[in-house]
Amino acid sequence: MTSDALPRTRLHVDAPLGEGRAVALSEPQAHHLRGVLRLAPGAGLRLFNPRDGEWLARLETLTKAGGSALAERRLRPPAPAPDLWLCFAPVKKDAIDAVVEKGTELGAAVLQPVFTRFTDVQRVNLDRLRAHAVAAAEQCERLDVPEVRDPVGLDALLAGWPAGRILLVCAEAGAARPLAEAAAEAAGPAALLVGPEGGFAPAELDALIRHEFVRPVGLGPRILRADTAAIAALAVWQSLAGDGRGRPPHRV
Repeated sequence: MTSDALPRTRLHVDAPLGEGRAVALSEPQAHHLRGVLRLAPGAGLRLFNPRDGEWLARLETLTKAGGSALAERRLRPPAPAPDLWLCFAPVKKDAIDAVVEKGTELGAAVLQPVFTRFTDVQRVNLDRLRAHAVAAAEQCERLDVPEVRDPVGLDALLAGWPAGRILLVCAEAGAARPLAEAAAEAAGPAALLVGPEGGFAPAELDALIRHEFVRPVGLGPRILRADTAAIAALAVWQSLAGDGRGRPPHRV
């Protein structure tokens, strides 16, 4: 089977993948394959996980309760993912869904909700966000799914920050380098932090810049909505310092 004829359906699975290995499919996966895609046993699909890469597989069984697929051959080997985190203040439902979906497409390894003083949203539906991350990873040809972490307060985020990772804070005002400049000179693990619709409180900005690992950066002359800023920041970083400079994935 040539790459042009590969099945379009991709599923992320936790189970090991290998030649001739049967892989169990969950009830929601079976429902999607049967009820939405109208597939039947014998249909081809692609299975992937970050440990084993992407595999061509065939549906063996498919019922309302689940199903199974048989892995046939590996299409892509495992590959390192960009070590970029996106930390963001939660926003309203459609906007936060977009941040997770587009953050996944743009290669964020970790999606970290952060409560700040002006954050309007006080509850985050992690199950929904994690489901969006899986669906986006299946669509965008990633071999992994980003980790959607439990929300934390800004103080807790800074207190537990790992050594060796810089934090680029998207600031609306004050002394801040353009993100493009910071990205072009970057080396090593990094994270982006985007505040809420109301921006960071002055006291929060003061607390942030006291940390040596923090780098204030700007996204240009216009004030962006929080979800737009998150997507724009990821796109700039990936195009200049991440895997946006790479080639499309090669399949065997």
